Amino acid sequence: MTKTLTQEACTAAAQELLARRKTNIKGDLLAAAIRPTNLDDALAIQFATVQESGKAIGGWKCLVPLDPEQMVVAPVLEGTIQQGETCLVESTEPGKTLIEPEIAFVLGQDLPARDNAYSDAEVDDAIASCHMALELMQRRYLPDDNRVFFDNLADCLFNQGIFVGPEITKEQAYHAGTIDITFETTDENCNTTTTEYEGKHPNLSAHKAVYWLINFMRERGVSFKKGQAIITGSYAGAIEVPINTMGVTYKGLGEYKVTFKPV
Repeated sequence: MTKTLTQEACTAAAQELLARRKTNIKGDLLAAAIRPTNLDDALAIQFATVQESGKAIGGWKCLVPLDPEQMVVAPVLEGTIQQGETCLVESTEPGKTLIEPEIAFVLGQDLPARDNAYSDAEVDDAIASCHMALELMQRRYLPDDNRVFFDNLADCLFNQGIFVGPEITKEQAYHAGTIDITFETTDENCNTTTTEYEGKHPNLSAHKAVYWLINFMRERGVSFKKGQAIITGSYAGAIEVPINTMGVTYKGLGEYKVTFKPV
Protein backbone atom coordinates (compact mmCIF):
# COMPACT_ATOMS: atom_id res chain seq x y z
CA MET A 1 0.00 0.00 0.00
CA THR A 2 1.29 3.46 -0.82
CA LYS A 3 0.75 6.86 0.69
CA THR A 4 -2.29 8.66 -0.72
CA LEU A 5 -2.20 11.91 1.25
CA THR A 6 -0.06 14.79 0.03
CA GLN A 7 2.69 16.14 2.26
CA GLU A 8 0.61 19.27 2.73
CA ALA A 9 -2.30 17.15 3.99
CA CYS A 10 -0.01 15.25 6.37
CA THR A 11 1.33 18.53 7.72
CA ALA A 12 -2.19 19.88 8.25
CA ALA A 13 -3.18 16.69 10.08
CA ALA A 14 -0.08 16.90 12.25
CA GLN A 15 -0.75 20.52 13.14
CA GLU A 16 -4.29 19.69 14.23
CA LEU A 17 -3.18 16.74 16.36
CA LEU A 18 -0.36 18.77 17.93
CA ALA A 19 -2.85 21.50 18.85
CA ARG A 20 -4.90 18.88 20.70
CA ARG A 21 -1.80 17.70 22.55
CA LYS A 22 -1.04 21.23 23.67
CA THR A 23 -4.56 22.22 24.74
CA ASN A 24 -5.66 18.77 25.94
CA ILE A 25 -8.95 19.33 24.13
CA LYS A 26 -10.42 16.34 22.28
CA GLY A 27 -11.63 16.77 18.72
CA ASP A 28 -13.59 15.02 16.02
CA LEU A 29 -12.11 12.75 13.39
CA LEU A 30 -9.81 14.60 11.02
CA ALA A 31 -11.42 16.05 7.92
CA ALA A 32 -11.60 13.60 5.02
CA ALA A 33 -8.98 15.51 3.02
CA ILE A 34 -6.36 14.98 5.75
CA ARG A 35 -7.56 11.76 7.36
CA PRO A 36 -5.32 8.67 6.97
CA THR A 37 -6.76 5.60 5.28
CA ASN A 38 -3.72 3.30 5.29
CA LEU A 39 -0.45 2.56 7.05
CA ASP A 40 1.73 4.81 4.92
CA ASP A 41 -0.58 7.80 5.43
CA ALA A 42 -0.62 7.25 9.18
CA LEU A 43 3.17 6.93 9.43
CA ALA A 44 3.63 10.02 7.27
CA ILE A 45 1.41 12.00 9.66
CA GLN A 46 3.48 10.70 12.59
CA PHE A 47 6.69 12.00 11.05
CA ALA A 48 5.02 15.28 10.10
CA THR A 49 4.04 15.55 13.77
CA VAL A 50 7.68 15.18 14.80
CA GLN A 51 8.76 17.77 12.25
CA GLU A 52 6.03 20.27 13.13
CA SER A 53 6.72 19.90 16.86
CA GLY A 54 10.27 21.14 16.35
CA LYS A 55 11.47 18.30 18.54
CA ALA A 56 13.56 15.22 17.91
CA ILE A 57 12.40 11.67 18.55
CA GLY A 58 13.11 10.83 22.18
CA GLY A 59 11.78 7.29 22.13
CA TRP A 60 9.39 4.81 20.60
CA LYS A 61 6.40 2.66 21.42
CA CYS A 62 5.87 -0.62 19.61
CA LEU A 63 4.55 -4.17 19.71
CA VAL A 64 5.26 -7.18 17.52
CA PRO A 65 2.12 -7.03 15.36
CA LEU A 66 -0.67 -9.34 16.46
CA ASP A 67 -2.62 -8.38 13.34
CA PRO A 68 -0.81 -7.78 10.00
CA GLU A 69 -3.23 -4.95 9.31
CA GLN A 70 -2.32 -3.14 12.53
CA MET A 71 1.30 -2.11 12.99
CA VAL A 72 1.75 -0.82 16.53
CA VAL A 73 4.57 1.68 16.21
CA ALA A 74 4.93 5.37 17.02
CA PRO A 75 7.62 7.91 17.87
CA VAL A 76 7.68 9.54 21.30
CA LEU A 77 8.58 13.22 21.26
CA GLU A 78 11.74 14.52 22.86
CA GLY A 79 10.99 16.27 26.15
CA THR A 80 8.08 13.99 27.05
CA ILE A 81 10.23 11.28 28.66
CA GLN A 82 10.47 11.79 32.41
CA GLN A 83 12.30 10.31 35.39
CA GLY A 84 12.44 11.08 39.10
CA GLU A 85 9.93 11.45 41.92
CA THR A 86 7.51 13.70 40.01
CA CYS A 87 5.81 13.16 36.66
CA LEU A 88 3.82 15.83 34.82
CA VAL A 89 0.70 14.51 33.09
CA GLU A 90 -2.32 15.66 31.16
CA SER A 91 -5.69 14.68 32.60
CA THR A 92 -8.04 12.30 30.78
CA GLU A 93 -10.90 13.06 33.14
CA PRO A 94 -10.91 15.61 35.98
CA GLY A 95 -8.30 14.50 38.49
CA LYS A 96 -7.32 11.40 36.53
CA THR A 97 -4.73 10.36 33.97
CA LEU A 98 -4.20 7.32 31.77
CA ILE A 99 -1.16 5.04 32.01
CA GLU A 100 0.09 1.63 30.84
CA PRO A 101 2.62 -0.44 32.85
CA GLU A 102 5.48 -1.49 30.60
CA ILE A 103 9.21 -2.13 30.38
CA ALA A 104 11.49 0.43 28.72
CA PHE A 105 14.66 -0.46 26.83
CA VAL A 106 17.17 2.39 26.54
CA LEU A 107 19.67 2.39 23.69
CA GLY A 108 23.32 2.91 24.52
CA GLN A 109 24.47 3.40 20.95
CA ASP A 110 23.16 4.57 17.58
CA LEU A 111 21.61 2.09 15.15
CA PRO A 112 21.76 3.83 11.77
CA ALA A 113 19.43 2.85 8.96
CA ARG A 114 21.16 0.40 6.60
CA ASP A 115 20.34 -2.06 3.84
CA ASN A 116 20.86 -5.29 5.77
CA ALA A 117 18.85 -6.27 8.82
CA TYR A 118 20.16 -5.92 12.35
CA SER A 119 20.58 -9.25 14.09
CA ASP A 120 19.04 -9.88 17.49
CA ALA A 121 22.55 -9.96 18.96
CA GLU A 122 23.38 -6.52 17.53
CA VAL A 123 20.21 -5.07 19.03
CA ASP A 124 20.94 -6.76 22.36
CA ASP A 125 24.38 -5.13 22.39
CA ALA A 126 22.82 -1.74 21.70
CA ILE A 127 20.45 -1.92 24.67
CA ALA A 128 22.23 -0.20 27.55
CA SER A 129 19.60 -0.50 30.27
CA CYS A 130 16.11 -1.78 31.05
CA HIS A 131 13.58 -0.15 33.35
CA MET A 132 10.15 -0.45 34.87
CA ALA A 133 8.16 2.16 32.99
CA LEU A 134 4.77 3.74 32.47
CA GLU A 135 3.42 4.91 29.17
CA LEU A 136 1.67 8.24 29.67
CA MET A 137 -1.42 8.51 27.50
CA GLN A 138 -3.78 11.21 26.32
CA ARG A 139 -7.12 10.91 24.52
CA ARG A 140 -7.17 13.39 21.64
CA TYR A 141 -10.29 12.19 19.82
CA LEU A 142 -13.88 12.48 20.94
CA PRO A 143 -15.69 9.12 21.13
CA ASP A 144 -16.67 8.11 17.61
CA ASP A 145 -17.90 4.73 16.40
CA ASN A 146 -16.39 5.43 12.99
CA ARG A 147 -12.82 5.84 14.24
CA VAL A 148 -10.50 3.16 12.87
CA PHE A 149 -6.99 2.00 13.69
CA PHE A 150 -5.27 4.36 11.23
CA ASP A 151 -6.82 7.37 13.00
CA ASN A 152 -5.16 6.27 16.24
CA LEU A 153 -1.90 5.33 14.53
CA ALA A 154 -1.56 8.77 12.93
CA ASP A 155 -1.99 10.26 16.40
CA CYS A 156 0.90 8.14 17.76
CA LEU A 157 -1.51 5.72 19.44
CA PHE A 158 -2.52 8.08 22.26
CA ASN A 159 1.06 8.56 23.44
CA GLN A 160 1.68 11.51 25.75
CA GLY A 161 5.12 10.42 26.91
CA ILE A 162 7.01 7.87 29.01
CA PHE A 163 7.88 7.73 32.68
CA VAL A 164 11.10 5.76 33.09
CA GLY A 165 11.29 4.10 36.49
CA PRO A 166 14.04 2.20 38.30
CA GLU A 167 16.46 0.04 36.37
CA ILE A 168 16.12 -3.72 36.26
CA THR A 169 18.59 -6.20 34.83
CA LYS A 170 18.50 -7.20 31.20
CA GLU A 171 17.94 -10.79 32.27
CA GLN A 172 14.90 -9.76 34.29
CA ALA A 173 13.48 -7.74 31.42
CA TYR A 174 14.03 -10.49 28.87
CA HIS A 175 12.25 -13.08 31.03
CA ALA A 176 9.31 -10.91 32.09
CA GLY A 177 6.52 -12.54 30.12
CA THR A 178 4.21 -12.15 33.08
CA ILE A 179 4.44 -9.75 36.02
CA ASP A 180 2.15 -9.33 39.02
CA ILE A 181 1.68 -5.56 39.25
CA THR A 182 0.33 -3.54 42.17
CA PHE A 183 -0.70 0.11 42.19
CA GLU A 184 -1.26 1.81 45.55
CA THR A 185 -2.79 5.28 45.75
CA THR A 186 -3.72 7.49 48.68
CA ASP A 187 -6.43 10.16 48.42
CA GLU A 188 -6.65 13.54 50.14
CA ASN A 189 -8.34 11.88 53.12
CA CYS A 190 -5.44 9.45 53.53
CA ASN A 191 -7.53 6.52 52.31
CA THR A 192 -5.36 3.98 50.52
CA THR A 193 -6.53 1.98 47.52
CA THR A 194 -4.58 -1.03 46.29
CA THR A 195 -5.21 -2.48 42.84
CA GLU A 196 -3.55 -5.67 41.65
CA TYR A 197 -3.09 -6.96 38.12
CA GLU A 198 -1.94 -10.33 36.84
CA GLY A 199 0.18 -8.71 34.15
CA LYS A 200 0.84 -10.48 30.88
CA HIS A 201 2.83 -9.07 27.98
CA PRO A 202 0.89 -9.19 24.67
CA ASN A 203 3.91 -10.79 22.92
CA LEU A 204 4.81 -12.87 26.02
CA SER A 205 8.27 -11.33 25.68
CA ALA A 206 8.91 -7.61 26.08
CA HIS A 207 12.27 -7.39 24.30
CA LYS A 208 11.28 -9.06 21.02
CA ALA A 209 9.34 -6.00 19.97
CA VAL A 210 12.60 -4.04 20.02
CA TYR A 211 14.06 -6.40 17.41
CA TRP A 212 10.94 -5.96 15.27
CA LEU A 213 10.88 -2.16 15.63
CA ILE A 214 14.50 -1.61 14.67
CA ASN A 215 14.17 -3.53 11.41
CA PHE A 216 10.64 -2.40 10.55
CA MET A 217 11.73 1.23 10.69
CA ARG A 218 15.18 0.52 9.21
CA GLU A 219 13.42 -0.60 6.04
CA ARG A 220 11.86 2.87 5.96
CA GLY A 221 15.18 4.66 6.31
CA VAL A 222 14.77 5.51 9.99
CA SER A 223 17.81 5.55 12.28
CA PHE A 224 17.79 5.08 16.04
CA LYS A 225 19.80 7.23 18.42
CA LYS A 226 21.66 6.60 21.64
CA GLY A 227 19.48 7.46 24.63
CA GLN A 228 16.14 6.72 22.99
CA ALA A 229 13.75 4.77 25.24
CA ILE A 230 11.62 2.05 23.67
CA ILE A 231 8.46 0.70 25.32
CA THR A 232 6.98 -2.48 23.93
CA GLY A 233 3.45 -3.11 25.17
CA SER A 234 1.33 -2.95 28.30
CA TYR A 235 1.10 -5.74 30.84
CA ALA A 236 -2.40 -4.66 31.89
CA GLY A 237 -3.92 -2.49 29.17
CA ALA A 238 -4.68 1.19 29.71
CA ILE A 239 -5.46 2.12 33.33
CA GLU A 240 -7.01 5.35 34.57
CA VAL A 241 -5.43 6.46 37.85
CA PRO A 242 -5.74 9.50 40.14
CA ILE A 243 -3.37 12.41 39.61
CA ASN A 244 -1.72 11.83 42.95
CA THR A 245 1.14 9.90 44.54
CA MET A 246 1.19 6.27 43.46
CA GLY A 247 3.25 3.31 44.56
CA VAL A 248 4.14 0.87 41.79
CA THR A 249 5.31 -2.69 42.42
CA TYR A 250 6.45 -5.19 39.80
CA LYS A 251 6.58 -8.33 41.92
CA GLY A 252 10.07 -9.82 41.93
CA LEU A 253 11.52 -6.87 39.99
CA GLY A 254 11.18 -3.77 42.13
CA GLU A 255 9.01 -0.96 43.42
CA TYR A 256 8.94 2.83 43.46
CA LYS A 257 6.73 5.84 44.14
CA VAL A 258 5.88 8.57 41.69
CA THR A 259 3.80 11.70 42.19
CA PHE A 260 1.70 12.71 39.21
CA LYS A 261 1.11 16.44 38.83
CA PRO A 262 -0.99 18.20 36.20
CA VAL A 263 0.89 19.96 33.43
